[in-house]
Amino acid sequence: MGSPMARNLMRGGHQIAVYNRGREKAEALRADGARVADSSADACRGAEVVMTMLADDGAVEAVVFGEKGMAAALGKDCVHVSHSTISTALARKLTAEHARRGQRYLSVPVFGRPEAADAKKLVVVAAGAGEVIERCRPLFDAIGRATFIAGTEPWQANAVKVCGNFMIASMLETFGEAFATLRKSGVDPHVFLEIMNSLFASPVYANYGRIIADEQFEPAGFALKLGLKDVRLALAAAEECSAPMPIASLIRDQFIAAIAQGQAEFDWSSITRVSARNAGL
Repeated sequence: MGSPMARNLMRGGHQIAVYNRGREKAEALRADGARVADSSADACRGAEVVMTMLADDGAVEAVVFGEKGMAAALGKDCVHVSHSTISTALARKLTAEHARRGQRYLSVPVFGRPEAADAKKLVVVAAGAGEVIERCRPLFDAIGRATFIAGTEPWQANAVKVCGNFMIASMLETFGEAFATLRKSGVDPHVFLEIMNSLFASPVYANYGRIIADEQFEPAGFALKLGLKDVRLALAAAEECSAPMPIASLIRDQFIAAIAQGQAEFDWSSITRVSARNAGL
């Protein structure tokens, strides 16, 4: 996700430095005009805004707080924009640490698969101080098709993101159960998908429905192990505010079952194989 976002920033006229723990991905952006940094701290040198897109809480903490990390390298009033799907607890920790250092912080997760990032069609969800969001809005316009403001506290955007991913995961589970029943009934899932598309008219239904009907789970656009991470984050956010999410608990168990069957690196839509196996398919 980070690579197409970086390319769209450059296409939008922004000068960027890039750092990735696996250097080859950063090097691939050099030809497009990016400066390849030797560390996260080096990437921050002279920056007005630093944007991170990382896999999970552990990766974000390592880059921000680790040796030669961002927190110590950012200048006063520099903005850290975190696009990662992380816990609401970590978002609050980042907000406090950057404030302590005289820096600014926004949580700005995005919705969309890699192909949406390529096409500049991500849905951007921002939360934090209004003036900082407006300062960064040209960057959001460069990577996405729409920007929504979730609130004035950065962690609120992370709550939106994990709840949104929970709803997508719920859709995947219902597709799996429905397709398993239809296949055992002798109905072509593609016919069912066409009918559902006429009812819902949603690109999310259309795109994931096609992937599931065709069983095209590799290469992964979003790994199943990350889907499990996101459902766990949704449950943690719900526990913080005493909001029961019983369906999320069920889906978490389905993800765990899929990983037990060796699907951790498959696309997260392959959770539907659990329903197929349960149906004897």
